[in-house]
This record gives sequence, C-alpha cells and structure tokens, in this order.
Amino acid sequence: MPTIMTLAGKSFEPDLPRRLLSIAGEIREAGGRAFLVGGWVRDALLGKDCRDYDVEVYDLTQDELVPILKKYGRTNLVGKAFGVIHLAMKGLSLDFSFPRTESKVGYGHRGFVVHTDEKLSFKEAALRRDFTINAMGMELPELTLCDPYGGIDDLKKGLLRHVGPAFVEDSLRILRGVQFASRFALKLAPETVELCKTLSLADLSIERLFEEFKKWLLKPGKPSMGLRAFLDIKLNEFFPEVFPLHDSWDALGEMLDNMESMRRSLADVHAEVIGKAKCAPLSDAQAMEFAFAAFLCGNPETSLKFLERITNETHLLKIVPLLLNEYRNLDFAIVDNAPALRRLAVKLGGLKLLCLLVKSTPHEFYASDDNFPEKLWQAAAELNLLDSAPQPFLMGKMLMEMGMKPGKEMGELIKQSFELQLDGKIKNAEEALAWAKPQLTSI
Repeated sequence: MPTIMTLAGKSFEPDLPRRLLSIAGEIREAGGRAFLVGGWVRDALLGKDCRDYDVEVYDLTQDELVPILKKYGRTNLVGKAFGVIHLAMKGLSLDFSFPRTESKVGYGHRGFVVHTDEKLSFKEAALRRDFTINAMGMELPELTLCDPYGGIDDLKKGLLRHVGPAFVEDSLRILRGVQFASRFALKLAPETVELCKTLSLADLSIERLFEEFKKWLLKPGKPSMGLRAFLDIKLNEFFPEVFPLHDSWDALGEMLDNMESMRRSLADVHAEVIGKAKCAPLSDAQAMEFAFAAFLCGNPETSLKFLERITNETHLLKIVPLLLNEYRNLDFAIVDNAPALRRLAVKLGGLKLLCLLVKSTPHEFYASDDNFPEKLWQAAAELNLLDSAPQPFLMGKMLMEMGMKPGKEMGELIKQSFELQLDGKIKNAEEALAWAKPQLTSI
C-alpha cells in the first residue's frame, strides 16, 4: 500500500481500496492517468483518512474508460453534463470524472456551460477549483502529488487562497471560504478577502446558504476562525441580524469554540459526564439548535429574522429564538428554585441546550458567580431535567376511570394538578390521584 508524507513530516498510509489501485493500474495500461482529487488529497496531507474518493481520469475518453470500470461493477453516467461515471461495487462505490472547464453564462449556480476535455493538463483543469488547498491531486497508484497552485504551502502557512479569476463565478464560494477557514483553522489570504468583498450572496437559494452555515457551525474545527473570515469579508453587513456577544466579536468567537468543544465531548461515549452529571449525547437536531443559538446569542430579537433568511427548518425557527430569550433573561437565583427550573424545562422541552449555552459563554460574563454554569447544570441534573421535561402525573384516562367526563373541567383539574406537581407538592401519580379525588366531589 502506498504511503505519503504529511505536512507534519510523518509517514501516513491512507485507507485506499485495493480495487481502486487496481483500476488505476488498468487506466495507466490503457494510456490514461488517474488522479485522486479534491478533499481527499487535502485530508491525506493532514494525516486524516477520507473515504470520499473522487477520481479524475486524463487521456482516456468515456468510451475507453467505461469498459475498464465494467470489469469491476455496475456503471452509471450520473452527471451527464459533467461526465461523471458512478461505479457501484460490493461494499464500495466510486465516482470517476473527466477534466473539464466551466464558463459562466447565466445567473445563479446553474448558469454554467461545462466542457469536458480528456486532453487538458491537470493544471488547466484545476483552474476551476475554488481554493488552492482543494486544487491538488495525487496520481494513482503511487500517490504522486500534483500541486500546481501551491496548496501545500498555503496549508503550511495557514492560508486559504483562491485559485484564480474563475472564483468569482460562483458566489457560494464566499461561504465555502468561511466554513473551510473554520474546519481547518485557516486565515483568508488578503487578496482572497478583497475578491470576496466584490461578490454578493443575493443570487443564492436559502438551501445553499443553509448548507454552508451548517458546515461552518457543525463540522469539527475552530468556528472562531470561520467568524474571523465572516467579518473580514464583511458578511456581517449582508447579515446585519448577526451581532457580537456583549459588543465583542472576540467573545462570540470564544463562545463558538466552546460550543464546538462541548458538542464534541458529548458525542464521545467516554465523555458523557460533565461535572458529575450524565446526559445523553446530542441528537442531530439538538446539535444544530445548539450551534445556531451560540452563533446568534448576541441579539435574540434578530435571531428569527436571520434564520428565516437561510432556512425553512421549523424546529430551528421555533427553538432557537425561544432558547435565546430564556438564555438572556436567566436569573442566577434559579439554581435554588426547583419550581422555576421545572417550568423552564416544560417551556424548552428540557434544559440541556440552555445549560450547554450557559457553559459555552466566556467566563468573564459570570464574574459575579463564575460557578453559575456548573451550578445550573448540576441543579438541572438533580431534578432530571437535562434530557426531558416533567409530564403530568394526572392524566385524563385516570380521571375517566374515576367517573369524570372529558371536558373543560377535566382540563382545568389536570392543569391545577400539574402546577402543584411543578411546585413539588405532588411527587407521583398516587399523590396526584389522592389530590384529585376530593376535587371530583366538588365539581
């Protein structure tokens, strides 16, 4: 199995399917060249395994390549306009494409004319790529690096630099720059910043905007670096609904990094304990709610307006503004007020996200009681409010079994019982029934 030298100077043997190496050998025997391209190359140089194998084939036509691929599995031309051939094998699927050029001829991300040309050089074909770190290739089967635009040097310098003038043809690349800056802790090159400032996101659909924001805020990395790029490009002017935390962008960046650290620790089954309190890992929906709440915590009033510009996800539109409003109005004394904690859990469906948001907040904002985040977490845990909210002990079915008919009176009785339960005066279903019996005689 071939090895490569990572940027850290270590020998790395990437996880490459032997069938891919065998296919590459046959492509070479037929007079062609096969390159792994895109994110796989970048990740391998960073010493990370990536199983997203995109192969670009040079010096062979489609008619010459397909017979080779059919020896290994079922082929399907999935991207006719781009000349992409999907190869499905047992336990493995691969995409093969041909070098191409793209020309902007219309509005939006679909306004491109694509020309495939197997005779292009790797350098010519890589001109269509967005950033130098994504414009590298490794020729198979030996994994010989091809880096025509200095992607390795930029990675070493911690820079994210655009490849060429074609960058401006897709304005989504502005946000791709933000999420790459976050994922790989990179700073935008000065010339890339200036180029990004000339572009507008106005032609992008909310679906495309949302996907890039999710990658920025949810993929592992250093989100504060994404925020730095966001501000360098002046995207805060395009999204005026995003505010700094207590007038400090640095504080918001710290909060985003803390959020990422919290989320990562909860995803680790060996790190499900914060303090002495266990809680379940975050669901995908909760992780998204937590991430966007942290990003928008600078101004709860504008959070809904921002979210409506980038998504139709109903759970985000509902939960994030509600969560942020409670976060902003949180009273330190609540840690000693069990009834208030129970009612807050009912409102939010559990207190885990609120506790995580508080624990992600930079410590200087709790100067009067820097143990408040831990106290809140422990108080919620002791009341079993992290992962769920209290449910009424007294149910309609129980009252009907006692002879009560459904109606307004039943609903009012259940509501009164639940209020007493939240106050801690009713502790189980038996006590709820005992309380309800004398109420029935008076109705």
